[in-house]
Amino acid sequence: MKRRDFLKNTAVFITGASVSLSALELVDPKEVLASRPDLRWGFLVDTYKCVGCGMCVKACKLENDIPYDANVTRTWVERYVIMKSGEVVKDSPKGARDGFTSKLVDQGESGPRLLRDKEIAQGFFVPKLCNHCTLPACVQVCPVGATYSTADGVVLVDRKWCIGCGYCIMGCPYGVRFFHPVVHTADKCTFCYHRITKGGNTACAQACPFGARRIGNLRDPNDPVAKEVLNGRVGILRDEYGTKPNVYYIGLNKEVH
Repeated sequence: MKRRDFLKNTAVFITGASVSLSALELVDPKEVLASRPDLRWGFLVDTYKCVGCGMCVKACKLENDIPYDANVTRTWVERYVIMKSGEVVKDSPKGARDGFTSKLVDQGESGPRLLRDKEIAQGFFVPKLCNHCTLPACVQVCPVGATYSTADGVVLVDRKWCIGCGYCIMGCPYGVRFFHPVVHTADKCTFCYHRITKGGNTACAQACPFGARRIGNLRDPNDPVAKEVLNGRVGILRDEYGTKPNVYYIGLNKEVH
């Protein structure tokens, strides 16, 4: 019997994980900076600059060996359309790998939907990726320690230890994890850790032609990303979960979840 199969068969089923009272607090950027070492990676997404071209998704797939045609991706872009009626319509065909080239909105099993221009109040794009939380739920529920946080704030998956139980995928409130279709272990964005630890940029940020994505050191007060975070004009996704994400957004609408 292989080690992975043995661990999978003997793993205790996890129905939940305890959350400390501190996990219920909202993210305070200054608190994060004060409690971490000299290097703490953070990511900044400017929704005002994103045009939904899909270049980031392409670059990520190619860089990280995610099958190009598979319906999974480490990062994706969502298109939001706010109707004058108040209805919120969104889609992300193939994770926006090929961009948004049609006015038809993909509604899954319901099929494509054509929205009339005169009925639209607002439209915008929102890139998404792993939030590399300070209090990651995925790390709490992993029964074998395959999902872990590095000292500089990046959440990673050790494929050698992952038994494919799927608890981390179920435990992530952001839906950013998936099973890799080739290696059959949990997978997600790594902030291109193999690049940034050598002084490089993430593949998605490097590919973005409009500078909508940036990574930086939250511990460096002179870092452009840290400056944006500290000025308080940024938002995070689902702050009610208390996971304290390290992906920050400029221009985050209340309709985005």
